[in-house]
Amino acid sequence: MTTLLDLVGQTPLLPLHHVLDLPAGVELYGKAEWYNPGGSVKDRPALWMIRDGERRGLLRPGVRIADATSGNTGIAYATIGAALGYGVTLAMPANASIERRRILRALGAELILTDPAEGMDAAITTIRQLVAEHPDRYFYPDQYSNPANPQAHYETTGPEIWQQTDGRVTHFVAALGTSGTFMGTSRRLREYNPAIRLIAVQPDSPYHALEGVKHMASTRIVPAIYRPEQADAIVEVRSEDAFAMARHLARRAGLLVGISAAANVVAAARVAREVGQGVVVTILCDSANRYLSERFWEEPGFAEGAGI
Repeated sequence: MTTLLDLVGQTPLLPLHHVLDLPAGVELYGKAEWYNPGGSVKDRPALWMIRDGERRGLLRPGVRIADATSGNTGIAYATIGAALGYGVTLAMPANASIERRRILRALGAELILTDPAEGMDAAITTIRQLVAEHPDRYFYPDQYSNPANPQAHYETTGPEIWQQTDGRVTHFVAALGTSGTFMGTSRRLREYNPAIRLIAVQPDSPYHALEGVKHMASTRIVPAIYRPEQADAIVEVRSEDAFAMARHLARRAGLLVGISAAANVVAAARVAREVGQGVVVTILCDSANRYLSERFWEEPGFAEGAGI
């Protein structure tokens, strides 16, 4: 019998080069992570961190899962927590999309909304204070510091990409949030082939609208799992270009992807044009169903300079 947790991973790899203006010698693929049961790439690390907490005796009946989140990891915790019988308490910026907040409350999660002007830093500080005050009540996975986060991608995302491309992948492109997706996947891919280029993605400034993505140079709390030397290059993406790409993929390919996924595609397309040949793979972190209340969907046309 298949259980909910058995559905985590083994997501499809979708071709994107046919809807983008790319050189004929390059292929671009996106890994469709909304096929995970919780609807995003964050199901992978959430499951690994929860199982690790159980193995270490930190998570047991009667203990709640508590962490800071911009939304997707929280939804993953709440989805898996409900399936396993754990309560979930989350701190998140108050400007997280209404869809994410409604999904979390529907799954039974307790939400603590923090000052959006302070971004994820305020959410992290808030949850750490709560756990420090009640250490026996909460299991704090701490997705920004937990080695099980990148390990999930080392054990699943990396091998899946290698297998799905028949070992032909030449470039891996992924945004930095907790950095777990990039750190774990890129480490595994480099073991398969040291020549693979690893490109990280971040916003072009501290003031951006790419939910869940960090501008590492300006963040007050840098994830402990982040290793900047692991990236061969960093591509910066404007929020407006990510919005334009999201609209483009919806209207030209029938793909409704989230904002960070669209930012990944902007960066991956830029890399594809620069190299001219190869197999570029990026992460489609989630679908657009958590962002449909955003006003950018109603804008006509595409942002100048998006390179679509």
